[in-house]
Amino acid sequence: MFMLKARDFMAGLVRDVTGATAIEYALIAGGIAVAIIAAVAALGGSLDGFFNTISAMF
Repeated sequence: MFMLKARDFMAGLVRDVTGATAIEYALIAGGIAVAIIAAVAALGGSLDGFFNTISAMF
């Protein structure tokens, strides 16, 4: 009886995919965050010069 319940429980865990969507969204959000960080790091120097130019105007 216990083995039957344990087998049914394990089979239910294998079929359960409710957390998969949350994990997929977390991976997408992480990828977007990495892309933003890389873009800011690559453009950081030119943005710094741009904002210094603007601040010098005022």
